[in-house]
Amino acid sequence: MRQFLQPRYWLLWAGILLLWLISLLPLRVTAFLGRGLGVFLNRIAGRRSHIVRTNLTLCFPELDSNQIEQLMKEHFKALGQAVLTIGINLFASQRRLQRLVTMRDRHYFDQQISADKPVILLAPHFVAMEIAGLVLAPERHSLSMYQTIRNPLIDYLVRRARSRFGGIMIERKSDMRQVVKMVRGGSPFYYLPDQDPGSADKVFAPFFGIETAVTPGLSRFARLSKAAVIPCFTKMLPQGAGYEVIFLPPLDNFPSDDAVEDARRMNEVIERGIREMPEQYFWVHRRFKSRPEGEKSLY
Repeated sequence: MRQFLQPRYWLLWAGILLLWLISLLPLRVTAFLGRGLGVFLNRIAGRRSHIVRTNLTLCFPELDSNQIEQLMKEHFKALGQAVLTIGINLFASQRRLQRLVTMRDRHYFDQQISADKPVILLAPHFVAMEIAGLVLAPERHSLSMYQTIRNPLIDYLVRRARSRFGGIMIERKSDMRQVVKMVRGGSPFYYLPDQDPGSADKVFAPFFGIETAVTPGLSRFARLSKAAVIPCFTKMLPQGAGYEVIFLPPLDNFPSDDAVEDARRMNEVIERGIREMPEQYFWVHRRFKSRPEGEKSLY
């Protein structure tokens, strides 16, 4: 910890202090301020605005240009709110998180746990995705995968925050055999699958009708651990009313022997969550960056 007291970290510590102070505000106030920040972010986002507009236009061809622009504004408002509530992810107590979070159809998860069946929670990249992992972590020491962040202080704080209630953090480059062993031993795996893998280990499957690069990791983990795959979405409620964690039924007959079919089913489930809260998906990511051979960039 002493190495993070060096002068090169002082400005970052000031930002962290600000996030901590904001986290002490009532969530309704933070949400209001965050949506205002989102209006500003939308105006200065530049390249990211182009990425968001492109993603939305590709995924929602039924919307006209005015509707796309309105959805993009709502996305940046949700993103701004998520930015200002980072302090809640980092510092909120377990008691406060439990007050802020409600569960919908949690019985799908509880039934598998009661039957001592391994579970993988399919958790797409919605802007409040970390909340469900934090709330569920104390119950069964759930696993969560992360990628090392270049800045050592941010990496330390994020790992500390995500594991402070008993959650177990697994680096993406770790030996996955240990992950499989722990899932089979009863630790739920909070798995975030839906970013462009940017590697050779991918398949292409439809996502909103567009061939999209997908890592086959979900079906691989499910097969090796013999786990039920339960979709789990985190939704920010309007006007800072809290968060709702939404569970869907376990995927039937998953995985199959076809990695592309498994990826298609996974994408189909993620689409279902997005259509419920389209402004809250992480549209600033270049979801369609990798293209099938011979196709030009969509961005």
